[in-house]
Amino acid sequence: MKKEMQVRYKFWFESSHGYVFGKGAYQLLKAIDEGGSISKAAESLSMSYRHAWGIIKEAERNMGKKLVISIRGGRSGGETKLTKYGQHLVSEYEKYQELFEYVLKHPYKKPSLTVDGILIENNAILLIKRKREPFRGMYALPGGFVEYGETVEKAIAREMEEETGLCVSPQEIVGVYSAPDRDPRGHTVTVVFSLRKIGGKIKGGDDASLAEFIPIDKLPSLAFDHTRIVEDYLKNKGIKR
Repeated sequence: MKKEMQVRYKFWFESSHGYVFGKGAYQLLKAIDEGGSISKAAESLSMSYRHAWGIIKEAERNMGKKLVISIRGGRSGGETKLTKYGQHLVSEYEKYQELFEYVLKHPYKKPSLTVDGILIENNAILLIKRKREPFRGMYALPGGFVEYGETVEKAIAREMEEETGLCVSPQEIVGVYSAPDRDPRGHTVTVVFSLRKIGGKIKGGDDASLAEFIPIDKLPSLAFDHTRIVEDYLKNKGIKR
């Protein structure tokens, strides 16, 4: 009889002090939230009261925040509730658990979303020199990956400040470039913006070892498909190199 393989996974939260929160702590806090009692929660999970308290105290110590609060009095002798942060951790754990389960059930590849920016001043374009692979040491347009929950407009403003030190305002979308082989790390789709500087002082940072304005007529070979992107922009604007 042929045996089928199954994918298993395990995840937990850590802080700079180490382990904070995993499946056991999640189940314990969830049971406390539902039953209002550490002893009842421990009993339902077949663990000792002392062990349950140990899990809670370890998580609180590593996070530096309270996860549960005890309220004394009343006919029931008191109850234990989750703090707002305890509720937050439970919610975060459930969010990631749902995400991992979804990925396991839908293991198809999807392109990543990125942004790039074009900022031209005095007939010179702002470029960064890449600090990391791929294309380490080559010039490229400033930009990067869009974070979850972030708009492309906010992403390009953030990436520009991180990589060049400049604060910018996105003006218009120059184009969308989506060739599957444009990035050796995998399929990426980039939204390219023209930008206007509104502040800051130019300096290389994050993935950039250098940020500088380079005259349009002296452009070097650029990483990824950025040479094509710049050429398309200059042509559409009627700017000659």
